[in-house]
Amino acid sequence: MIEYQLLGAVIAGIVILLVLILAVRLQAFIALLISGIFVGILAGMEPVSIMLSMQKGMGDTLGFVAVVVGLGAMFGAILEHSGGAESISRGLMRRFGEKNASWAMMVTGFIVAIPVFFDVAFIILVPLIYALQRSSGKSLLRYGLPLLAGLAITHAFIPPTPGPVAVADILRADLGWVILFGVIVGIPTAIVCGPVFSGLVSRKIHLKAPDHHEQVHDRPDTLPGPGMIAAIIGLPILLILCNTILNSPAFNGATSLASARRWIQLIGHPFSALIIANLIAWYLLGIRKGLSKDQLVRITTRSMEPAGIIILLTGAGGVFKQVLIDTGAGAMAAASIAGSGMGILFFAFISAIVVRVLQGSATVAMVTAAGLTAPLLEAGMPDPGKALLVIVIAAGASAISHVNDSGFWLVSKYLGMSEKQTFRSWTLMTTLLALVGFICASICYSIFV
Repeated sequence: MIEYQLLGAVIAGIVILLVLILAVRLQAFIALLISGIFVGILAGMEPVSIMLSMQKGMGDTLGFVAVVVGLGAMFGAILEHSGGAESISRGLMRRFGEKNASWAMMVTGFIVAIPVFFDVAFIILVPLIYALQRSSGKSLLRYGLPLLAGLAITHAFIPPTPGPVAVADILRADLGWVILFGVIVGIPTAIVCGPVFSGLVSRKIHLKAPDHHEQVHDRPDTLPGPGMIAAIIGLPILLILCNTILNSPAFNGATSLASARRWIQLIGHPFSALIIANLIAWYLLGIRKGLSKDQLVRITTRSMEPAGIIILLTGAGGVFKQVLIDTGAGAMAAASIAGSGMGILFFAFISAIVVRVLQGSATVAMVTAAGLTAPLLEAGMPDPGKALLVIVIAAGASAISHVNDSGFWLVSKYLGMSEKQTFRSWTLMTTLLALVGFICASICYSIFV
């Protein structure tokens, strides 16, 4: 009887969450909190215990996420304002050539989305694909889809972007492993969804660049060097990876590295790595480029606005997870899944897809699926396994973008597509992204876990 009550509480909580977001149009942050409260009530928790559980879930989650997302947002804002995204794109175009421009756009998206939010990066770079279409005469999708694939995959798979940071914290996954597997899974996924898929779709849907946008003028003298931008973006990732690798079991026996491991635990922690990257960007891309300190403060302060809601959503996802754990519903669900033969990867993937399709937001889908999956984790699951769970959830939360997703309309508007064309290109690409990402992550799971 207790099992049925707990299962009913979980199902009711998810239904309440979706109703509040879809029908009532309540902000997802409040909807997640209310859903967590109802799960606790329906599961028979004491009122005071529900409040304590919410406090613990919020506090435990935001202690890490708020710092990383905040630092990442400031870092991205400085890079965006400096013209770093355009610099990377132009540098890659010179290296790849116009013949391989779709590959250049994919790599551009893959790199730029590490520090810059998806929608901002796309808006910054979309004039470049307009210029490519005009000069080549090929379909705009030949260049737009590879750019979107690179942006979407990195934004979903590779920290310090908010989504994977949030899911990693809820699942207690090491960010270094998430970055490593995000790259391993992301590269083949980007190739399939970018240059390969765009080559097929662009033959069926021919789009021209909108007439009302001006071409991008070449201004290399005002842009920072692409090598410097790549180095600044890569520095925090390299430090985090070094921390993960040197402090992994493979190096436990190396006593000569004991001192180095202690120091890398400081500078390779995501907090320190992003602080260092911010300071370097502040000086090289701000002060050296003639920006005043007041201008830099305004730029970085504005970046906190979009970061704020992501931080709160992540905290609410932590609340939902904690209530599931404290009611015992998570343990019950774990036993049911184990008995059904459904693997935890598949459960996490499907959970993310269901929430994504029903309410549209990839971030809400990520934190909800992470909250549902966290109680199912086995005590001895190694760090690579948790990291791959993050990737699987991110893949599922990226699937089947349609009319309830703001990204659907952003892509449709800027590429000048009808709803039908957007379904046949962007929606199909996000679905392919999810499937290829899940398959690649599953292969990695079978090898490393």
